[in-house]
This record gives sequence, C-alpha cells and structure tokens, in this order.
Amino acid sequence: MSLDKLLTPVRIGKTELANRVFMAPLTRSRAAQPGDLPAELNARYYTQRASAGLIITEATQISRQGQGYAWTPGIYTDAQEAGWKNVVSQVHAAGGHIALQLWHVGRISHSLLQEGGQPPVAPSAIRAQNSNAFVVLPDGTPSNEPTETPRALEATELPGIVADYVAAAQRALRAGFDFVEVHAANGYLLNQFLDSGANQRQDQYGGSQENRARFVLEVVDAVAAAIGADKVGVRLSPNGVFGDMSPNGSLEMGHYLAGQFGQRGLAYLHIAEPDWAGGAALSEDYRRSLRAAFPGTLIFCGGYDAERAEALITAGTADAVAFGRPYIANPDLVARFAKGAALNAPDASTFYGGADKGYTDYPTLAA
Repeated sequence: MSLDKLLTPVRIGKTELANRVFMAPLTRSRAAQPGDLPAELNARYYTQRASAGLIITEATQISRQGQGYAWTPGIYTDAQEAGWKNVVSQVHAAGGHIALQLWHVGRISHSLLQEGGQPPVAPSAIRAQNSNAFVVLPDGTPSNEPTETPRALEATELPGIVADYVAAAQRALRAGFDFVEVHAANGYLLNQFLDSGANQRQDQYGGSQENRARFVLEVVDAVAAAIGADKVGVRLSPNGVFGDMSPNGSLEMGHYLAGQFGQRGLAYLHIAEPDWAGGAALSEDYRRSLRAAFPGTLIFCGGYDAERAEALITAGTADAVAFGRPYIANPDLVARFAKGAALNAPDASTFYGGADKGYTDYPTLAA
C-alpha cells in the first residue's frame, strides 16, 4: 500500500511539518536527578526521532504537586526550562518540530511524591481504584504503590493551578517549543474533572457536562491567552478507563469539547484511543463526528500501523496519526514506513527508568 498521504507535509497554524507521522507522548522516567531535569540523554533520544512530523514529548509536570511518577521531567524550575531548551535546540538543529505535553496527575499520585508528604489533590476525595503511582521508597527502592485517597480541591485553589499551566506554557515557549499540548486525557487531573465518576463536586465545577468541562476550558483559555491559540493543542481520551475513569458520558464530553476547542481556534486536537489502557473502541462514526466538530488539525493515536493511518487520513477523518510504542524501538520510523521495512520490536522491560539501554540504542536502517 502506498503512503501518499501519511508521508506528505501538513500545516498546523503557521508551522509546516514534514509529514503526518507524529511521535506520541511516552513516559520513560529518565529525567536526571536531583530536580527531575531533562538532560543530554533525553536530548539524544528525541533528536534521534526528529524525522517525525511532530514530536510530542513525554508528559511533563507543571508543578511538584502535579507529579505522580518518579523520574519524570518538570517544567516549573529554571533548571528544567534550561534542560528542555537544550532538547529543543538539538531537535530543531536536526530539522524536527516538537511540542511539550503539560501534565498534572491529580489523584494518580502518592504522598511520597508530594511536597511535605501532603496527600494528592483531585476534584473530589475519591481514590482511584486499581491504580498505582511510581515512587521511590524512603530506603531508596523504586516501587509501584497504590494511589492514595486525594484531598478535594477548594474552588479557591483552582486559579493557582491555572496559573501553573500558564507559567509552564510560557516556559515552554521560552525554551523554544513549537507547541504545547494540554493533557486532559488518560485519567489525570483535567480528565478527572471531566469524569462523572471522579468528579462529585456540588459547585460550578461539578454536575452537568458544562460544569465538569469548566476547569479544562479555563486552563485552555488561559494558556491560549498567554501564548496564542495557534500554539495550543489538547489531548482527550473518550471511552478511556485508565486511572479508574468512567466511560459514561465520555463520548458526549469529547464531542462537546471538540466543538469548544474549534470555536477557540486551537492548533490541534489529539485523541488517545482506548487501546493499550482498555475501554471500548471508538467507532468510525464517532471519529467522523469529531472531525465535523473540530476544524483544526485532528490527530488520532492508538495501535495504528502505517496502512490504517494512511486509510484514516485518506478518508479525511484525520490530518495526522501519532505512534507510541513503534517510536520507542524505531527512531527512524518515517524512513521505515517509506521503505516498507520491518520494525524493531520494543523491549517492554526497559520502558520505564534506566539509562541508554532500550532508550537510545535501537538500531536504524542505516546502522
């Protein structure tokens, strides 16, 4: 099958991208310590993958409170910003484009990761079932621990979190990122506000669809006002159940938000389909409904191969497709697609934590 669409350029806002093969955000837990800093190892990893039309970085916490996994990078200190600036400059020098995914995990955390051992925060004081946080125990041992019962956020605290998103987005632009992606998917804080199970609030942020969407839209509006709507993307996960999310009403919420984001002129909408994390598959009709609601660049991600991605773009449903695990093991994924070459298989034992093994040592076709 020819890839006449997948390998052609696409424009997002004022930015021309070389192809429609995007690199999905992938948590790898390899930030330098202390300080959760992007370092030279991370720069090498991303630069190896600079032939992607757009790299979307691993989820990056906007504050210490927003962290739910050990050794993930932040974007709230000067040292973290400097580390990301080095990453971006090397990706750009290699001809690539890159977006920073902004992250607050909400209740998917643990007091061992929080300032002063405080409990995690969430829309409501409801613990996520069957969910873990990756922590370093007091004796130095890394461990997956069950998430703890969070503290419900007061409405008066929410403007401070909005301000954290804005500050993180401004740091990202200073570091040279082409876009930022507001992470409102996969069971983390913004998804928790959207979710009818995790959000049991009785104020203006709970109850109706519009109320549960209010905080997400406040974040998006503030970030867009600070750096420009044409620099802002959002990730959603309709039907996703990761992090103890409920599928009830999530398709309707996704459609509603797609329309809201379209009205705001956002750069792109990135849909994480429920493949690796469970949940009912999205229908083609639903994908098309998102296309109708959102006139900007629409990206789908979730278990696609080159042929399925080509078909989705050819049908006009998507503008680009993001690939996750294939990019872990194939830094030259675009070249492999172009040549119809076999793909390296990823080593799952090296997905999280470690150094160069399973991170920067996968061979390219040229090698």
